[in-house]
Amino acid sequence: MAGNGAAPKGSRSRKRDEDARETIKSDGRLGGWDLPAGALGTDKDGTVLDWNANTVAWWNAFRASPQGTRMVTEVDWFFLLDTALMHNMMWANQRWDFAAEVRLRVAKFGATPEDRARLKFDIEVPEEYPAGTAGNAGNVTQLNTRRDTWGSA
Repeated sequence: MAGNGAAPKGSRSRKRDEDARETIKSDGRLGGWDLPAGALGTDKDGTVLDWNANTVAWWNAFRASPQGTRMVTEVDWFFLLDTALMHNMMWANQRWDFAAEVRLRVAKFGATPEDRARLKFDIEVPEEYPAGTAGNAGNVTQLNTRRDTWGSA
């Protein structure tokens, strides 16, 4: 089974095991670059394939995230770009066999609270964001709406 084991406990039994956790926050800038046009190739008619809308949203979320401030080299962004290609394959072609690899790859960047616990960092949430919304409550879409975009974009 793939994965890294259980997330670390909140408290340790030995003082030597206590690790300082870093708190990061977004600097308000976008990291990386836009997804490159033409990276997906062309269809049989020679038309350049576009990125799936879910992948574009996912990529831009990483670019604007506090985790994006930790991705400081081009190598970091190229690794995430390779991951975006797999993410696009999932959403555009319903190839869910890529999901496990995408999950492992985004864990390296602290995509979930469990991942961030393992990487020993927290995210500072601005006070203006109500608990649990992270400021995007108005942007949340229903799963059926996301499924409707599978064949488009």
